[in-house]
Formats: sequence, structure tokens, C-alpha cells
Amino acid sequence: MSGDNNAIPPPVLWAQRTNCVFLTICLEDCKNPDIKIENEKVIFQGVGGTEKKAHELTINLFKEIDPEKSAKFIRDRNIEIILKKKEEGPYWPHLTKEKEKHHWLKVDFDKWKDEDDSDDEFGNGQPDDLDEMVRSMGGLGGGAGMGKESLDDLDVEEQDSDDELPDLE
Repeated sequence: MSGDNNAIPPPVLWAQRTNCVFLTICLEDCKNPDIKIENEKVIFQGVGGTEKKAHELTINLFKEIDPEKSAKFIRDRNIEIILKKKEEGPYWPHLTKEKEKHHWLKVDFDKWKDEDDSDDEFGNGQPDDLDEMVRSMGGLGGGAGMGKESLDDLDVEEQDSDDELPDLE
């Protein structure tokens, strides 16, 4: 997909944990977005929204992530991305390498937790368990009683019969 000079950045919500960053790209009906997850940036290009406009965005991340262990979920109303931080540790002071404010970027208060919160959000004694977070977001199906799948298995994981996403082939 080539860059479109009229492309606009889609609204993005973000939240984080010590080991990962959640991004939600708020763009409805974006069927085949081009999403590149690299060590230090995320590149998004897609057409969507009510007016089917081109949207484009490059997010230069504050620190490195592990693209191999990161995941993305393309949904009807938005695109959700989980970026696995390369180094687990303190919260990033901001999402981007640049310290400036971006009009398209906002905190996702639904997913946000303060760094010192110890509430067990996912009910498994490990609130920072990335596999559990992916399952809770509907990525792998199944519940806490199932065996541990890893993010590496995303492509081959069986889908629950009530999942709406068809197999990609």
C-alpha cells in the first residue's frame, strides 16, 4: 500500500502494563489494514470509517518492543494491538519517542491501570500474564481452565464456534 497524501491519522487509545502496551486504533469497517509492528515503531495504513477515507499513522515507540510476541486483532469497530515490551519494567512516561502531544492519541481509561495497582484484573493471580490478556480480549478463545497457549500459536489456534472471524488463508 503506498502512502496517500490525503491520509489522516486515525484516533488511537493506549494503555500499558509493566510488560505490554495496548493500542486501539478507532477506525470502523477497516477490512484489510496494512499494519507493520517493528522493534521501535508501529505503522498503520487502512481505509475505513463512514466516509471510507484513507488513514495512515507511524508511531515511534518510547522503547523497544518484541514484534514476534506482539498481536493484533482486526474487528468491525476497531483494531486492537498488544505490543510486548522488550524489557519488563517501569511504565513508560509516554507512548511515543517524541514528547509532544498528538491530537490523535488519548489514554484508554477502560484498560488503564496505575503502575502501583495490584488489583487482579484477569482473575488468575497473574494480572500481567500476556497470554491471559489475549484470551480475555477474545484472541484465542477458551477460558482460564484451558491449557496455556502462547502468542506464537495465534495463527494455528482453533477458533471457538461463536467467533465471528473467518480463518485467514
